[in-house]
Amino acid sequence: MTASEAIPQPPPKMETRGLTIRYGEKVAVKSVSLRLPERQVTALIGPSGCGKSTFLRSLNRMNELIPGAGSDGEVLLDGRSVFANHLDAVELRRRVGMVFQKSNPFPKSIFENVAYGLRVGGIGDKKVVAERVERSLRAAALWEEVSDRLQESALALSGGQQQRLCIARALAVEPEVVLMDEPASALDPIATAKIEDLIHELKLRYTIVIVTHNMQQAARVSDQTAFFYMGDLIEVGPTEQIFTNPTEQRTEDYVTGKFG
Repeated sequence: MTASEAIPQPPPKMETRGLTIRYGEKVAVKSVSLRLPERQVTALIGPSGCGKSTFLRSLNRMNELIPGAGSDGEVLLDGRSVFANHLDAVELRRRVGMVFQKSNPFPKSIFENVAYGLRVGGIGDKKVVAERVERSLRAAALWEEVSDRLQESALALSGGQQQRLCIARALAVEPEVVLMDEPASALDPIATAKIEDLIHELKLRYTIVIVTHNMQQAARVSDQTAFFYMGDLIEVGPTEQIFTNPTEQRTEDYVTGKFG
């Protein structure tokens, strides 16, 4: 099959075109163009300070909360600019949810943590809220562990449970894309395995972008991998190719542990 006869790729769920991000005079991300396929997991890898998390936060405009941050280029969701007038930041962050490196449950009950975004979004029907909370906890593989103590403080959960609770909270508002910034870096191996299993299940319904420093984790959970270095996107491709037969020497050096 020639390139011209190749199976056409479906349009990406999200895409950046020539995205450059600055903090004051410092350029953190340099003209990155990257397609994020729908219902796939894209892993962003690279050494600390290379622009991965900055790029991730740009996808739902979280960088706008940082003083001095600015950007050029495009970020598209379903082919439409996330900066367009029709889409405010609150609506964007409902559609493009985020799970942070450190679990950050609110000092509220388990139930109210998951219900929080629904209430902020104006959903007041108790039955609807209860159904959505249960569905989200089930989706985050947490329901069986907490169903009999929903009114207890979320702060009493273990670290791994708190991170899955934060995933449930993100899922409750029914996003289309889920961004994860090193979601398992603070967890033990057993809790990490649960998060990874969960990612495999979630990609059946969501487009997922994950930043990770763990090469084995990137290889296990992602469909495509993008390697960042000093603000540049060096290489992107199917995960197996990136880890076994990358085209760039810097990619090979990084994934084989020669630097980073």
